[in-house]
Amino acid sequence: MTSVTVTKRSGPDDPHGGRSGRDGHGGQGGRPRKAWRPGPPGPPRGKVFGDRAAWFLVLPALIPILILSVGPLLYGIALAFTDAQSGRTRSTQWIGTLNFQDLLHDTLFWDSFRIGLVWAVGVTVPQFLLALGLALLLNQNLRLRWLARALAIVPWAMPEVVVGIMWRLVYNPDAGILNETIRDLGLGDGRDWLTGLATALPAVILVGIWAGMPQTTVALLAGLQNTPRELHEAAALDGAGAWRRFRTVTWPAIKPIALAISALNLIWNFNSFALVYVLTSGGPGGRTRLPMLFAYEEAFRYGQFGYAAAMGCVMVAVISVLLALYLVGRLRGGEDR
Repeated sequence: MTSVTVTKRSGPDDPHGGRSGRDGHGGQGGRPRKAWRPGPPGPPRGKVFGDRAAWFLVLPALIPILILSVGPLLYGIALAFTDAQSGRTRSTQWIGTLNFQDLLHDTLFWDSFRIGLVWAVGVTVPQFLLALGLALLLNQNLRLRWLARALAIVPWAMPEVVVGIMWRLVYNPDAGILNETIRDLGLGDGRDWLTGLATALPAVILVGIWAGMPQTTVALLAGLQNTPRELHEAAALDGAGAWRRFRTVTWPAIKPIALAISALNLIWNFNSFALVYVLTSGGPGGRTRLPMLFAYEEAFRYGQFGYAAAMGCVMVAVISVLLALYLVGRLRGGEDR
């Protein structure tokens, strides 16, 4: 018996086949046609537009920063490698690192640098301790607390020039309120606080502490108010005293804020200029001449712009190191948590 095999040819209406030739699955030359697969999805159209809109919104704030901060900084760094001096007809020459070599042997600059460190630390540490105590006091449920909080930030609302003029009147040797109080109490005839070699720097440090306390107090008070009261109540129920509650509950909660504000205060105080300039102008005998004051005198009193720019580069390097140490400490603290 002979078997006959019938081969069914796919037609145009065959649901399992297709048209032969170009329209069939075989295609030209019998090669199978590649199946269509979707590619990776692109970014949504709204997101792309949102990113561009965000850049347009940032530009009005970014352009002044580039023009007024980044540009002068780069120009100052370039100026430090020149012999730029005052004078319209004087030409400026590239001298490489000669300004920095002279700076290494400038004892007056390093004396001002030492005074700047003493000033920065002497203001920052007491300022933080006093502000912490004041913030803890203002966080209590006291009568007229709103008035005390308003009075605590009064120095913050005053410009540094006004603060300097006001404290010069306080320290006035003849009619100042400080010397008048000393005379009324029978403690002596008073003294000239801002011109004495031994009292000028401590007197200026005291003004710096008073002027910078409000911002530290406000920052610490915000951290205290964000601490859950339930933790204090639970610690009190466990028999913890005030010091133990502060050490185990309060301090861990405000520690990040305390480190941040202390680092910023140290940098700001090291860069101080206006307050000390109004109080003493760097005197007497350079006892309060901070690095910023020294660079200002070199640039605008003696016309040594290149040399003053080199001083500015050194101070920028020191501030960068302080910022790097702070950021490393913050990152390590984040990893530990």
